[in-house]
Amino acid sequence: MPSFERDSHRIVIAGASSLLGAELKSLLEESRFAGTLTEAGGEPAVIQPVEEDGFDRARYVFFTGALEFTLANVELAHRSGAMVIDLSGHSAAFANSFAWLPGLEKLRGEVLPTKPTVASIPSAAAEAIVRLALSLEDLDLSRLTSIVFQPVSAAGKRGVEELETQTSQLLSFQSAGKQLFDVQVAFNTRNRFGPASRIDLRQALAILRTEAHSCLRGRAVVPAIQLVHAPVFYGVTFSACAELDPSADAARLASACKTAGFSILQPPETPSNVTVAEEASIQLAEAESEPGKPGTWWFWGAADNIRLPAANAVRLAEKLAE
Repeated sequence: MPSFERDSHRIVIAGASSLLGAELKSLLEESRFAGTLTEAGGEPAVIQPVEEDGFDRARYVFFTGALEFTLANVELAHRSGAMVIDLSGHSAAFANSFAWLPGLEKLRGEVLPTKPTVASIPSAAAEAIVRLALSLEDLDLSRLTSIVFQPVSAAGKRGVEELETQTSQLLSFQSAGKQLFDVQVAFNTRNRFGPASRIDLRQALAILRTEAHSCLRGRAVVPAIQLVHAPVFYGVTFSACAELDPSADAARLASACKTAGFSILQPPETPSNVTVAEEASIQLAEAESEPGKPGTWWFWGAADNIRLPAANAVRLAEKLAE
């Protein structure tokens, strides 16, 4: 395989037409990689969507499309010698891939691999659960469960368009079109879509669990996770319940969560799909204790499911380029 130390600074976004790809492209153009005409080693640094031979002489290849798209193209990217940064979830379970989040090495007591070839950027939901599990480890965490509420933008532009169409149709007392989800998703919460749906919520849950496990790698309690469709366009929200040392108090929890990278909102503010829009951090409400069950605490949080992983991918590329 060609060396990672390459003359080319060309960047390829495989899946640039997706919501995540478009966000990543925008952030890259604002980063140290800005400027498609910047000369580097005699070759311009180009940001472009994937083509059949589009990985040639690329230094970084970002996969931002559907899982199936990554599966069909990732081997070609490997053969080119480029550093693969996967945001699709495909590489999360692979032994040759390392999961990366800002500060994750410090939280796990590890260092970044010296010459990585494949990196997996977890979803915003996976990052939230991982940070929560690691932040509570020193408080004798014995159990962690979480329910994640997924927006339709997780299904891409088609998901956003179908929710918009259904909402309009139902408000006009018309039958809701179900071309993508095969079920009414507007004004409705579900744990799976229709049998003919082109979006598999159970597969999305499996990927979410795999992403969380690949980040934790036995360093914390394995969380129990459930995934539910929420009738919103953007922003993932989550509820979590943790069983801790009964002596732990709200101040210690808040300190641990801040150290882990959460942005703690103070009452009367609370995290929501709206408050996290275009934010590259995970918002968390103050933890609330469960009356009558010492050591049991409830958490509520939110993150921008498009901006957060895209921002993390750019930060990793910048870190590797140092």
